Amino acid sequence: MSRNPVAASLSMLNRFSGSPLVHRLGLYKPAQLIARTAAREGIKAGVALQRQFKATQKLMRPERLDKVAKPSDLFDLNISEEQQMIRDMAQRFGREVLRPAAIKADHDRITPEGFEGQLAELGLAPFAVPEKLGGTATESSVVTGVLVAEDLSYGDLGLALAGLAPIGVANALVRWGSADQQAKYLPAFTGATPPKSSIAIAEPRPLFDPNELRTRATLDGDGFLLKGEKSLVPLCESADFLLVAASLIGKGPRMFIVEKGTAGVKITKEPALGARAAGLGRVALDDVRLPGHAILGEGVDACDFTELVDLSRIALCALSVGTAQAVLDYVITYCNERKAFGEPISNRQAVAFMIANIGIEVESMRLLTWRAASRADHGLPFHREAYLARVICAEKGMEIGTNGVQLLGGHGYIQDHPVERWYRDLMSASVMEGGLLL
Repeated sequence: MSRNPVAASLSMLNRFSGSPLVHRLGLYKPAQLIARTAAREGIKAGVALQRQFKATQKLMRPERLDKVAKPSDLFDLNISEEQQMIRDMAQRFGREVLRPAAIKADHDRITPEGFEGQLAELGLAPFAVPEKLGGTATESSVVTGVLVAEDLSYGDLGLALAGLAPIGVANALVRWGSADQQAKYLPAFTGATPPKSSIAIAEPRPLFDPNELRTRATLDGDGFLLKGEKSLVPLCESADFLLVAASLIGKGPRMFIVEKGTAGVKITKEPALGARAAGLGRVALDDVRLPGHAILGEGVDACDFTELVDLSRIALCALSVGTAQAVLDYVITYCNERKAFGEPISNRQAVAFMIANIGIEVESMRLLTWRAASRADHGLPFHREAYLARVICAEKGMEIGTNGVQLLGGHGYIQDHPVERWYRDLMSASVMEGGLLL
């Protein structure tokens, strides 16, 4: 009977670490450390090598989720009991898991060890997958996604982006994927280790406009040929597959599924200013040949690129709102406790007014983001609202990050306080496109 080479190697290491000689020489702890490290890396390698997407069933038609909200002229800010339960869970995870891990993750520019397992225990991925494909989703709610993104980014924007990026891909497949694409990829998102994936739209050039893509796709027989470059792509190096935006000659922007290991794809790290924990990187596409079924959707169900960009912008707005709220809460406490000339600096009118302005701007960012999400849930046009939310969250988010650093004075520039990291994260979120979709 053949044995898995990883299992065989681990068996040998375990026998070695349990040897009496190892105990006599005082090498037990080092041997156990080697065994644990080998197990961890072996499992990672095994998953990377064995991750093959195969259709688990044949769908007659794509599975689509109904909108959770019914059409209405009312703008209701109240959330349901179920949404509140999900939000409470996300808030605890953001505060208790993400924030303590944020400093090291930002320094290492990658998610911490065990993060995927912790995120899987949170159970968000199955909520994006229809029941017929092994998930638990029966309805689609952009508002719920906004609440989750906001609360996770309160802990850390980079880790929240890394955790939610694969769910964004699952949402895109549910909204626009063909029956075959859904059957092939979506069941994997309900497992213990959902595939790493993200949406690649942004390109490395000033004043990037997603409607004017320089990444090109041309017909190549019964498939496609992609050429171009993408930047600020979350989980870039570790992704099992990406949804890449490219302009299909004669058709306009389209999304393409590019799996790991595809010939012509070169991935490099990107030394971004913020959101470092998301593992941002660049993807160079040098005449990448893709089969015809790699284009997202088919026929009348082809991907609505404008709607995809709008939903992605709403997601980035939600991340900015959560981080801006973290800045506000931190500077209030700091300025009330920091004393100068015998009194808290918050007693100074200039300081108090600056904090008040941050509070006003956070609420304006939140209101516009929620309004855009609510209109999406109600089936109403939301392109204008998504754009307005994006504009104010980009501008005011950067301003809030800057003012947060200024309010801490010299402490705002050192890593003993998290405000400098939030400042960098808000700056990065303001220039990103894609990566996440609600």
